[in-house]
Amino acid sequence: MTILRIGKILFVKQVQIGRKPQYFASDTKYYCSYVPQNYEFIKVETAGEKKNIGLITLNRPKALNALCEKLITELNDAMLKFDTNNNIGAIIITGSEKAFAAGADIKEMKNNTFAYNIRNKFLNNWNISEISKPVIAAVNGYALGGGCELAMMCDIIYAGDTAKFGQPEITIGTIPGAGGTQRLTRIIGKSKAMEMVLTGKQINAEEAEKNGLVSKIFPANKLIAEAIKLGEKIASHSQLIVAMAKESVNIAYETTLKEGLHFEKNIFHGTFATDDRKEGMTAFIEKRSPKFNNQ
Repeated sequence: MTILRIGKILFVKQVQIGRKPQYFASDTKYYCSYVPQNYEFIKVETAGEKKNIGLITLNRPKALNALCEKLITELNDAMLKFDTNNNIGAIIITGSEKAFAAGADIKEMKNNTFAYNIRNKFLNNWNISEISKPVIAAVNGYALGGGCELAMMCDIIYAGDTAKFGQPEITIGTIPGAGGTQRLTRIIGKSKAMEMVLTGKQINAEEAEKNGLVSKIFPANKLIAEAIKLGEKIASHSQLIVAMAKESVNIAYETTLKEGLHFEKNIFHGTFATDDRKEGMTAFIEKRSPKFNNQ
């Protein structure tokens, strides 16, 4: 795999079966290597100096990355492969500058019936939140409906300055079905969530950050580089301890404070059974960088 480093300009070769390579430019350099793949609607690569960041790009440009069944199946497959790859410390999901994902595929679901949805467990395979490694959503452009729900399944959301978030399902006679009424309410509060869900109103990146939906905002052309930088920082720590920390934070959404504190204390005590906890504290005392082995 070739890594191109050309001053402050990064040219990333996009490998797609049956297509000529395309290129895009960014004024912030980062490292990128492509992973052999047979996906139709996503692109998969490793990024960062150590190539320890999994980068998945949703790739249905003509449909603004609408989340059809095949795209979700491919995304799940790529996510699982990165999650079980010991060389990967964090995962990024992104789209194009125009759209992270403009929603679920309405044409695909238009003729669904209630019975069909029950029998086939429709949307049950949207399980990004079950990945154990940290997942970062790098959102440019539209993140609407299922796109907003997909972003909220991730652990951290970084947004480009042109990002738009919304749950517009009410305008087509339905409601969010993959977490829009649940995660959004827990993140931004009942009143704001009600306003968005009941009107279909979109919010921009600044309002999303103000309401706690987004962690940070960057210029659109710097978003991926900043997400990779965040991933590299996370990946510099013990994967084992990072997974334990992620689980403990997520438990806060599922339990009472008392139960959450009890869970946190048990996980904290559990870190003392790991080699990485011992190495981390020893390195701190010896004033050196730790060498974690994920044990």
